[in-house]
Amino acid sequence: MTAPGGEAGTGPEPGREPVVGRQPRPELGPGSVPRPGNGALRALAAVCAVLFAAAATTVSVRHGAPLAPEQDTVRWAAAHHGEPVRSLARALTATGTGLVPYLMAVLAGLLAGRGATGRLRAVTCTVVVLAVGQAIRYGLMELLARARPPAVDWAGHATGYAFPSGHATTSALAAGLLAWGLAHRCGPAVARTWCAVLALWAAGVGLTRVYLGVHWLGDVVGGWLLAATWLTLALLLEPAAFRTRAPRAHPGATQPRGGHSHE
Repeated sequence: MTAPGGEAGTGPEPGREPVVGRQPRPELGPGSVPRPGNGALRALAAVCAVLFAAAATTVSVRHGAPLAPEQDTVRWAAAHHGEPVRSLARALTATGTGLVPYLMAVLAGLLAGRGATGRLRAVTCTVVVLAVGQAIRYGLMELLARARPPAVDWAGHATGYAFPSGHATTSALAAGLLAWGLAHRCGPAVARTWCAVLALWAAGVGLTRVYLGVHWLGDVVGGWLLAATWLTLALLLEPAAFRTRAPRAHPGATQPRGGHSHE
């Protein structure tokens, strides 16, 4: 149908109601990187959860005893604790805990949110996701009670049990949250570039824990799998966290011809 002046009309076709409930959620930016479907997210969460369960079961059945590759990795790291690599590893590992991950979570919410209310809700959600992920990790660590490598091989500070690695879990969670925020703010190319940078940072933080001799390799891999599982579940819950009510129909709105809806 052509409007006066030769331009195509933009209004709804006669006899059809406008589609309701498919608009972008006003609390969040539109998102430059397509969000995976729920089926793909459920499959990814299931795979990561199964792999983590397998790793945790292995640790439990062996009463924390390391596998041969884990022992070899720690021995190799202990033989290569020279400078300046050791100082760089200590500096990088320090960014994977404490204030930095929470600042990243807050930044993720500020980037993703739209308007004051949307930003406040997004920041609250990202901080809660990070805090709950850390709480789950801590509970599992206390439950499995895996001993760390021998302290004689340590080149850094560590406390508590080993599995799953707190630094690996926390940095992966923070990286995933900030990647989510960037995906709602930046263009696709920029968002993907930053996602790659964040993934490298999280991987680096995890590997420094092995290099510094305070974790077995399985502890770090377990932390990554736990973070991936929780982040994927959080993505599945995103629509519920940012659900908006459909706009009410105007009392004087014209009904479709014949009194039937077109759904």
